[in-house]
Amino acid sequence: MTDAQDTETPDWIDEIVFDEHGLVPAIAQDHASGRILMFAWMNREAIAQTVAQGEAVYFSRSRQRLWHKGEQSGHTQKVHEIRLDCDGDVLLLSIEQIGHIACHTGRESCFYRRLEDGHWQVVDEVRKSPGEIYGKRD
Repeated sequence: MTDAQDTETPDWIDEIVFDEHGLVPAIAQDHASGRILMFAWMNREAIAQTVAQGEAVYFSRSRQRLWHKGEQSGHTQKVHEIRLDCDGDVLLLSIEQIGHIACHTGRESCFYRRLEDGHWQVVDEVRKSPGEIYGKRD
């Protein structure tokens, strides 16, 4: 990671192509194994905070606010590197997943279903139940 940035938007953020909602897709990949763990969205502020903090901050479209990954679960993502694709419209975050759970279902990865013989098969076990992670929800 680079040194923390000040609160003004750095010039390098202007090189990112955001969609009409001011968002860019972000893929989180395990730094050690290379496994894709999750997909989320980021806006300018999320990217700037991610770089400044060294931990992943995303933009939640359902909540319409910034979301520091692990703010409820404790399963934060330490960012080792951020890459921008050739078109400038997708980010790849190389991260260390604290607690080895990236998915809200309690699995290591959000990509835990594989297409087999025309059906989606669950191929990854739950490491910790969502109830244990988040507590009871109404």
